[in-house]
Amino acid sequence: MLNYKKYKRFETIELKDRKWPNNTINKAPIWCTVDLRDGNQALINPMTVDEKVEFFKLLVKLGFKEIEVGFPSASKIEYDFLRRLIEEDIIPDDVLVQVLTQARPHLIEKTFEALKGVNQAIVHIYNSTSILQRDVVFNMSKSEVKEIAIEGTKLVKEYVKSFPGKIYLEYSPESFTGTEMDYALEVCNAVVKTWGADKNNKVIINLPSTVQMDTPNIFADQIEYMCRGIKSRENVIISVHPHNDRGTGVADAEMALLAGADRVEGTLFGNGERTGNVDVLTVAYNMFSHGVNPELNIENINEIIEIYERCVKIPVHVRHPYAGNLVFTAFSGSHQDAINKGIKKYNERHKNIWQVPYLPVDPTDLGREYEPLVRINSQSGKGGVAFIMDHCFGYKLPKSMQQEFAEVVQKISELKGEVQPNEIMNAFTEQYLDIKEPMKLNNLNIEDIVEVNEKVNTKVKAEITFKNEKHIIEGIGNGPIDSLLNGLSKSKLINVKILDYKEHSLSMGSEAEAASYVYMERRDSFIKTFGVGVDSNITKASIKAMISAINRLYR
Repeated sequence: MLNYKKYKRFETIELKDRKWPNNTINKAPIWCTVDLRDGNQALINPMTVDEKVEFFKLLVKLGFKEIEVGFPSASKIEYDFLRRLIEEDIIPDDVLVQVLTQARPHLIEKTFEALKGVNQAIVHIYNSTSILQRDVVFNMSKSEVKEIAIEGTKLVKEYVKSFPGKIYLEYSPESFTGTEMDYALEVCNAVVKTWGADKNNKVIINLPSTVQMDTPNIFADQIEYMCRGIKSRENVIISVHPHNDRGTGVADAEMALLAGADRVEGTLFGNGERTGNVDVLTVAYNMFSHGVNPELNIENINEIIEIYERCVKIPVHVRHPYAGNLVFTAFSGSHQDAINKGIKKYNERHKNIWQVPYLPVDPTDLGREYEPLVRINSQSGKGGVAFIMDHCFGYKLPKSMQQEFAEVVQKISELKGEVQPNEIMNAFTEQYLDIKEPMKLNNLNIEDIVEVNEKVNTKVKAEITFKNEKHIIEGIGNGPIDSLLNGLSKSKLINVKILDYKEHSLSMGSEAEAASYVYMERRDSFIKTFGVGVDSNITKASIKAMISAINRLYR
């Protein structure tokens, strides 16, 4: 049995007059990606300098204006990477690189050495303020821990005086979620005061859920508390850096924005230590799905995935929000049918607002394709099969035919699992288009006959092979199908009636081709089935469909 009594909740804050639940997210935050530092340090095999350069260029292309590039005072590869960005002039003028360092004198000195030649940058200092770390790691009092933050801020401020580029300060009370809120506010206000924040020299106060310790609403309460209590609020950028220990990193970020946060730090697809950081792409796509401009260039998710997986060497999960290979795929028959109908209605109505069941966004807006949208297995239904036939091959199966063909595909899927579109088309060809027995049409002559009353009838003369015997069939009717059917009935070879007929031009392949569907019934056994014919001549397509149906009835 789980020893749940071993754990207890961290009592952090009780904010009874909270305002954030009534707020909405109506604009993008300042985005800062920490893939190259927080994400990279969590990899089994960290990125090489070349990989980090490629990843940096991807982040710039995506529109991130603040990019944490590493911890240059911690290792040579981190130092060398920053120097390469600067010396090869890879950093665009409108992008701020961010470097992390602990609030220690020798590390801050090394950091500024690594920054030489940069036009502008964010120096991000931190020290842990939580009850647990003060007790078991540092064995320091509250005043001693606060002094580390103040002295670190003073030292950065001193280096800034002689630094030719523009330096912004970011301070993080690490393990913020495990810190008493009044004390966290006290430390952060001390940093703001020491830095001397004003409208031309703002400070970033970053509030990380270094380890998630409670539900997202509690994190939102903490952020609202800090936003209310921080001094010189107009000169302070409140940033959040949610991790994902409880699986609610995205919710933490979104609720923090509701609570007043201005900035979000995270990684692409949530890479990071333990369960990862907040996935900034999911937060951005969530905004997009509500009609809010995320102010990032994220319309080609496949390109993002390709570079990410190659550099980071971690596959994006098939169920990852927006990016997963299966997230725009329906296996359920009822889902497939609803998607099929929803897309059809959306296209017919020419509306500007996307509304399709089970699809919160249009996959094409993310650079995804419709072809793999519906996938077929034993759980699928007629709607999914009809969708594949229409969107992949241009066949608009009559509604009464969809169930008939779906049963064919169902048998295949029960034997082999998922059925690919080309396998579905192969089954359709075998069942309807290539069926040559027991009747084969060898020759056909069609002639219009004008009666005395000027009524026009059609006369057909056909040579057929039926059960390996040749026959000459002649018939008159109100059209080629009716005439051939009358001739076949007169010959006593078959005894059928036509129940329905549909035709359409094929939207795939040659524009001149047409598809015809004939629904027939055997009068002796009452068995019913469809036949399908394709030809550039609609009359020939109809005759082929009729022969197809007869062969299915008499095979």
